Amino acid sequence: MVLPAKVFEIKEEVNMGFAAQKLKYFREEEPYTTVTGETVSLVAEVLDLKMDENSISGVFSRDFIRSRPYRRKISEMPVTEESPFWIRKFNDRFFLIVLAPSTARGIKKLLTNYVANKLSRVLFIKPNVILEVEIPHEKLKNLHESNPQATKLIWFDNVDIPGVEKLCLAGSDLADTSLYQDYLKHGKIWYVVFEVQKRGMVIGVARNCVVTLFSKSPIGDYIDYITEDILPLIE
Repeated sequence: MVLPAKVFEIKEEVNMGFAAQKLKYFREEEPYTTVTGETVSLVAEVLDLKMDENSISGVFSRDFIRSRPYRRKISEMPVTEESPFWIRKFNDRFFLIVLAPSTARGIKKLLTNYVANKLSRVLFIKPNVILEVEIPHEKLKNLHESNPQATKLIWFDNVDIPGVEKLCLAGSDLADTSLYQDYLKHGKIWYVVFEVQKRGMVIGVARNCVVTLFSKSPIGDYIDYITEDILPLIE
């Protein structure tokens, strides 16, 4: 099981009750004429909406047209993608967590960003309220070094070695190797894959706050892990 999620920050105060009402009644329809002349209605809406004191959850559903060649012609088919999302308050900040559907292999980043931008307009009637966030290199470094035996993979970027864009280390006890220390001198940690032993999860965390679950786990436990362990790392 590989389940990626992306975390965004909502830069304005969120009234949970008011936000839930806006999401409940959100629905957009866009007519689309296919190459065969057929008109279909492409719908975007929020399904399965739930709310409690510090959290809103739902599923962002969006129709789009997928094109593919068929016998030297273009065949078009309407497709629906669904992205579960959570709006959660953490301390005095509000965050949006969006899951990328496992069927959307080529559009995960596009879809999660689309959901963030659309919800910004739905909730605040303007763009650029829900923004991308970053986990500092130093905190990813501390995350690995706090339990190096649990780390399975580290990617480095911003490498100052000519002709080298990224470096990778795999294996146990990475913090004890001279190669790890050497790589730290030449780059910054971009991505870490490690085992969260107390939760029985294998997790990947990138500096741009894309979190990936590599092991079987209930979705609720995965989102709780992001809320409790990842949100505190965000600058």
